[in-house]
Amino acid sequence: MAESNEQKQYGASSIKIMEGLEAVRKRPAMYIGSTGPYGLHHLIYEVVDNSVDEALAGHCSKINVTLHEDGSCSVLDNGRGIPTDKHPQEKMSAAEVVLTKLHAGGKFDKDAYKYSGGLHGVGISVVNALSKNLKLIVYSSKGITYEQSYEKGKPVTKLEETGPTKKRGTYIRFWPDPIIFQETTTFSYELLAARLRELAFLNKGLSITIADHRNEVEQTFVYEGGIVSFVKTISAKKKPLFDNVVYFERSDEMYVLEVAFQYNEGYSEQIFSFINNINTVDGGTHLAGFKSALTKACNKKAQTLLKDSPTLSSDDVREGIVCVINMKVPEPQFEGQTKTKLGNSEVKGLVDSWFFAFLQSYFEENPAIAKKILGKAESAKRAREAAKKARELTRRKTVLESSILPGKLADCTSEDPVETELFIVEGDSAGGSAKQGRNRFTQAILPLRGKILNVEKARLDRALSNEEIKALISAIGCGIGPNAEDCNPEKARYHKIIIMTDADVDGAHISTLILTFFYRYMHCLIERGYVYIAQPPLYKAKLGKSEQYLKNEKAFKDFVLEWAKDHLILQGGDQSFKGDDLRKMLETIVQFDDKLERISQRFYLRRDSIYQLTKLVNQNPDIKNMDPQTQLEKLKELFSDAQVSIMYEHVEKAPEIQETVVLDASNVAPDETPDESSEQTEPEAIEAEELEAIAKAFMVEFDNHSFTVPIHFFSSQETGRYLELERQLRKIMGDTWSLKIIDKDKVIEGNRLGSLVNSIMKLSKPFMNVQRYKGLGEMNPEQLWETTMDPKRRRLLQVQIDDEIEADMWFTTLMGDDVAGRKAFIEKNGQFVKNLDV
Repeated sequence: MAESNEQKQYGASSIKIMEGLEAVRKRPAMYIGSTGPYGLHHLIYEVVDNSVDEALAGHCSKINVTLHEDGSCSVLDNGRGIPTDKHPQEKMSAAEVVLTKLHAGGKFDKDAYKYSGGLHGVGISVVNALSKNLKLIVYSSKGITYEQSYEKGKPVTKLEETGPTKKRGTYIRFWPDPIIFQETTTFSYELLAARLRELAFLNKGLSITIADHRNEVEQTFVYEGGIVSFVKTISAKKKPLFDNVVYFERSDEMYVLEVAFQYNEGYSEQIFSFINNINTVDGGTHLAGFKSALTKACNKKAQTLLKDSPTLSSDDVREGIVCVINMKVPEPQFEGQTKTKLGNSEVKGLVDSWFFAFLQSYFEENPAIAKKILGKAESAKRAREAAKKARELTRRKTVLESSILPGKLADCTSEDPVETELFIVEGDSAGGSAKQGRNRFTQAILPLRGKILNVEKARLDRALSNEEIKALISAIGCGIGPNAEDCNPEKARYHKIIIMTDADVDGAHISTLILTFFYRYMHCLIERGYVYIAQPPLYKAKLGKSEQYLKNEKAFKDFVLEWAKDHLILQGGDQSFKGDDLRKMLETIVQFDDKLERISQRFYLRRDSIYQLTKLVNQNPDIKNMDPQTQLEKLKELFSDAQVSIMYEHVEKAPEIQETVVLDASNVAPDETPDESSEQTEPEAIEAEELEAIAKAFMVEFDNHSFTVPIHFFSSQETGRYLELERQLRKIMGDTWSLKIIDKDKVIEGNRLGSLVNSIMKLSKPFMNVQRYKGLGEMNPEQLWETTMDPKRRRLLQVQIDDEIEADMWFTTLMGDDVAGRKAFIEKNGQFVKNLDV
């Protein structure tokens, strides 16, 4: 067949040259890893990393990160400011070069930055290229403010002087381009807070603030203790083996090494390693050097402290350790742009030598601590040897081997792990329905009998003696253990492992026990995104001849409100609502109800308390501007039958800050300059040991119960939005409302808008048959397939860990030996539990 003219015309014109940042927009994943949530947040990291590099060079002490309501993010620092003079080669300002040219920046100049994480130099220019808009403001050391705006990486204005300034630093605000980030352009506050807290730990004294204007949340991270504070924070919920955190620091002309560690009575290790502030999650030569030094030093000391001088393995001496390794390397060599593993060969020997010498000296000077560490390691060695045989029995040698699969496993016929799924179900009843309803080609079922062992309180050898855990290990086939050598996701027989338990207390407990097991001993599966939690429907509603599965409370509420549109009349004030008008009004009331619930959970206040406080604000609109003592008097008038007092927190007064740099540009619009007049005054110099009392909350105490009202409740924007909507609804609805069923005599009246939705739910009950599923065994095989197992219709939650430190704290608190911490958590959050099945 003859080629068409179009096919033949392949010449010079077919070769596309992408200059500047066009290549970045064409292939964004090459520069930021992906165009999903990971890549989106990488934009912020790139900007923040530039500010941190300024801090590493000694020129920056404060960084502000703000998530704005319009979806943009701004980063402001008090560094030297991006240079604004003309670049000698590019004939444009240095600021424009940095924002529009790849591989441009001070990080390639050893004199500018000795230690830097941004080795590839594509940071801010890539952020600019992948942003719909970007606003740059430079507060230069010359005392001049410069501004420039960009669209999709291209300047739309010149770098212009906009006036004098006393500030110093760089302000960048950018709007991610939805054309590039099609999956999402919404930033996660939790994910960013975890990374920024990490950076604050690693850079002693650096103050990093993150503010989320969408949800009115703000945190400031500053740690004078550096990585010692890091270790203390991680270990806060654990029982330490000894009190003090061991700290070591050494440097030469090129390298700086910091190590902080502490042992606890637990059985898992937690080692965080960093190179130039980059979290090397896959380790590298610095981690290898640390492990080698620790193992050698412990074995050497064991020769004098332990009987029979056992040879301890690296795993033995790391059981129960919490450690942070922070190293500065002038020219780090990472494996790939993701920079998760250090490759510099010289670093291993250096860390090994330095840390080994320190440990030898430390063990000599602290024999009691050395004895505790070695005693724990010896105990770990015995447990490891006891577990070795059990592990070998449960580990699969290859993906295809099936001779040691557990008898209770109903396996699938496909041997391709990419398409296969393992459902972990609770009990034989649900297991029977799942086996009958599944797709036998790709779906395997593993029923568990009873609750599996809580591995948070047990060593690996004990875990391996548990029949249910042994069944899990042999079915999945990837091995077990806290290290990559023991748990290899490449050997997993299924790439979707789905926890499917009942929607009751026992089911939630079993699900948590399984998650604890995966978190502690098959962490690699969570990292790969292989672990899921099934989301079976909570309800089945039957209205007339039609049936509908409803996934959660919100879906059930929407279903009932849709029924209300055709069956109810709402009377409020001098207006009545029915049909579509009623549906619109109910949607507004549901928004109000959601805001009420959100305030209840944020401030830990019951609804009846919020109703009372709402009255107070309506009677005193200016209460948010009153001083705490005046607010107290108003609260005493409101709660006349209670004792009302102010709770104070005594804090150390802040010393005078010499540098008058103010970071107050978080609300700058894209076409505005931060207002110079908005500078805040720093506190006057005071003695550091003096304490000042700061009002934190109001305590309201009745005879049979009490609650606290946080001091910022009245000034909160979230409270303000709730009150504004409440006032708008009151104008329409008046002080009372009534609900009437069409063609029926029954009427419900009320005066609280927050109870209107619940009243509708009550009125609907006689007209529909609603079944709430508590157990999967209540569904027949066909229902289970339709609602929970069919890939086309089911809902799954993927288990992800955005914050390792926070996750570890929760597992330790809820599943460990910290009874007091668990009790405090339950007392604080128990009031918000709904639909508790006991």
